[in-house]
Amino acid sequence: MTKWRIFTIPNLVSLVRLALLPWFIALLADDRILAGAWLLAVIAWSDVLDGFLARKLNQVSPFGAILDPVVDRAVFLSGVGGAVYFGYFPVWIAVLVIVREAGIALLMIGATLLGMERFSVTKAGKYSAFALMWAVTWMIGGEAGGFWRVLGVTGWLMVFPAIVFSYYTLLFQYVPLVRQHLKTGRASRRGLP
Repeated sequence: MTKWRIFTIPNLVSLVRLALLPWFIALLADDRILAGAWLLAVIAWSDVLDGFLARKLNQVSPFGAILDPVVDRAVFLSGVGGAVYFGYFPVWIAVLVIVREAGIALLMIGATLLGMERFSVTKAGKYSAFALMWAVTWMIGGEAGGFWRVLGVTGWLMVFPAIVFSYYTLLFQYVPLVRQHLKTGRASRRGLP
């Protein structure tokens, strides 16, 4: 793993993703729903790109490992929060998504402060976040009306399994992993095997 390098191509991609979020909000504010949905899709897809580039260019870094999940949470909060604010997304689904995202963020921050040994995101965690982000994007796009309502229907069909899967990964993958890595992190600090 690269030392604390900040200026890497994957980190640049993450920062561009972050910088595009105000543009997404501005598009929704201007009632350009479809353009906003497409931009959110690009921002969501670029998460795959920064991970691929980090591995391919051997630019995986501790800073990037922190930056990427922070940007992912910002994308979720901006996507869901902006869509709810402008009336393009149901509040009750937004609450379910935000509670899960806040739950995992608080779990990781709290456990890290208590000495947890860091670990990578699970594949199921990545898949659930990906499915949820696409469902949100499609639901927003469907609000453009006309032919694009097909996106909305697809998003509605996808959002419930994605929410269930995301809570499954939180409760049955991340909570046990946090317990395990908290235990090993504390043991290694005390010099135990």
